[in-house]
Amino acid sequence: MMPPVQPPPLPKSPKPPKPSLFTRLLRVLIRAIVLFALLFIVDKVLPTLKWQTQDFVVAKWKQVNLLQQPLPVENSLPNPLPGQHLTDTWGAARSQGRSHEGIDIFAERGTPIHATTQGVVSKVGENTLGGRVVVVVGPGGAGHYYAHMEDYADIEANDWVDSGDIIGYVGDSGNAKGTPPHVHYGIYIKGSAVNPYPLLIKPE
Repeated sequence: MMPPVQPPPLPKSPKPPKPSLFTRLLRVLIRAIVLFALLFIVDKVLPTLKWQTQDFVVAKWKQVNLLQQPLPVENSLPNPLPGQHLTDTWGAARSQGRSHEGIDIFAERGTPIHATTQGVVSKVGENTLGGRVVVVVGPGGAGHYYAHMEDYADIEANDWVDSGDIIGYVGDSGNAKGTPPHVHYGIYIKGSAVNPYPLLIKPE
């Protein structure tokens, strides 16, 4: 019996040439640059993320605490336009068969509008009827609606505001265009409008 034929040995692959000194130095330099870039990013980004996380946690805690607070009661809320006369225009007839779901408080154009409660800003934007509006969710989850603004203050959605903070400025935007400048102030509890007039402290 013939012995099995052994295959010829495979040729050894040639060793790769040793990198030159210049190549090795270039690789070290690139690694150093990448390392410094990573360290720079970590130094700049991590503190920002830390503060953002803390802000998020604090904001959520405030929101939860806010919902557990009591709803506004009679004569408990400051006037959003301090010193201006208050008139109960709740329920007055409006166009298209609507009734007025709030009260109008008149003042000179550009008069600062103050938040009547602490709370979380849920909207800074525009709609057809209200024009430029701001909505603040206050104690008990009540929505405080400010409309017909000339302009907004330096606020945005999810900001926290305290009672008395300026949230905008009196105007006539929306369907109030051409009327005397005023703010429409409304309160919504569980999605339904309630008359804000009895809840506001009246000027003496």
